[in-house]
Amino acid sequence: MKDLLCDQFQSSVDEVLIRHKSILDILTKLQETSSRVNRAVIKSVTSCGCIQIDASIQEVPEDIDYKDIKGFMKDHLKGEACDVCKEKVAQEIGRNLFYIAALSNSLDINLYDVLINECKKLEALGEFSLY
Repeated sequence: MKDLLCDQFQSSVDEVLIRHKSILDILTKLQETSSRVNRAVIKSVTSCGCIQIDASIQEVPEDIDYKDIKGFMKDHLKGEACDVCKEKVAQEIGRNLFYIAALSNSLDINLYDVLINECKKLEALGEFSLY
């Protein structure tokens, strides 16, 4: 079922993409939509205030095992995104996914295969994937 949804999304993008069919347009729109995702998150902080960013250096003890590092890493977020901000960020992520699918279509790459390969890498490497 999941592969069907991914393939259906990729196929739908191929059907509706008309104006920005050029690889150059797709690449610039992908970058633009990525920036819009960032902007939506930032607006959650600066306009709505539902979340705050409290960033400082990540402090990890030197004598800790690698597998325990995750417990010391912080996301630097305080609060929780409100429903309005979550919806806006999700909308912008959706637009970004649209252009990722468009790029995949242009290069004849199946998104489901990409997801499967990434999952396999994560499962094989686990915490050593270093993402």
